[in-house]
Amino acid sequence: MTHLWVRAEQRPNEDRVGLTPEGAAALIKAGIRVTVEESRVRAIPIDGYRDAGAEIAPENSWPEAPRDAIIFGLKELPEDGTPLPHRHIMFGHAFKGQHSGKALLERFKAGGGTLYDLEYLVDETGRRVAAFGYWAGYAGAAVTLKTWAAQQRGEICGPVGVYPSKDALNAELLAELDATGTGRPRAIVIGALGRVGTGASDLCTAMGVEVTKWDMVETASGGPFPEILDHDIFLNCIFARPGTPVFVPRESLDKPRKLSAIGDVACDPDSDYNPIPVYDRATTWAEPALRVATDPVLDVMAIDNLPSMLPVESSQDYAAQLLPSLLTLTDLDSGVWGRAKATFDSHTG
Repeated sequence: MTHLWVRAEQRPNEDRVGLTPEGAAALIKAGIRVTVEESRVRAIPIDGYRDAGAEIAPENSWPEAPRDAIIFGLKELPEDGTPLPHRHIMFGHAFKGQHSGKALLERFKAGGGTLYDLEYLVDETGRRVAAFGYWAGYAGAAVTLKTWAAQQRGEICGPVGVYPSKDALNAELLAELDATGTGRPRAIVIGALGRVGTGASDLCTAMGVEVTKWDMVETASGGPFPEILDHDIFLNCIFARPGTPVFVPRESLDKPRKLSAIGDVACDPDSDYNPIPVYDRATTWAEPALRVATDPVLDVMAIDNLPSMLPVESSQDYAAQLLPSLLTLTDLDSGVWGRAKATFDSHTG
């Protein structure tokens, strides 16, 4: 029997989950065994999974799970170097030249396990079957606007946290923007037609921020893109890949510009294809903004687990998108899972 083991997230500030109790019930009805670990932080309580018929396991007990179990989580595993013998479903961040990803793939090779990377679960047309993109864009734009508002106060953006709903986030942010007394900034979103860009644009619109929306047509020339420097805020919603243009080169720091806040929602600073090479590391919930220039000021927001700021909405949305694929876990040799395995094999062979 196919066995899906939903692990607790071990990364700080990660309250999301990729399976709801309703989804667990659907998998069990389809003949798939479901185990869900307890979690002190998961946004969806464990009782719902228990009522759905899932087996409950202690928090972080997945290393002792049966060898044939498929371990399902969202964010990275602890970087302890241990071999990984199980099959894992998660965001591995391992296939785009990320330096930390190479170590992860070595752990799979050492243990004989397999990574089914959630970023590479695609349909027959190559489109991802599930993504947190919308809520990443929404929350990323919000934190970038918080960064800009802090600049108006002569400060750098302070810590951010979890919100019970997007309405709570919107109310707080509106108050911060109104308190600046300087009106609203102008923003440019690159990747505006995608899920991430749509979320970023929707947040800006809700805040009364004028948005310039760019996508593939506007960036096809490969740059340079001086228009970006004429906006107060730049929101990058395009994931780094071979051929991605450089949007803000390092020499831009010394040029005249209005640009004072960058939200790199895609957040691939250690990729070989980083399109915003003015910064070199992700930011955190405790310190959301990295100051990369002072005259004039330029701050970069690059938090890499943004949807967890809105864990309930983002979990429900993502789980609903992913469930049809989870229901096909009984066949790992074809379809979504076969393609994901081929991607893994191509990077470890």
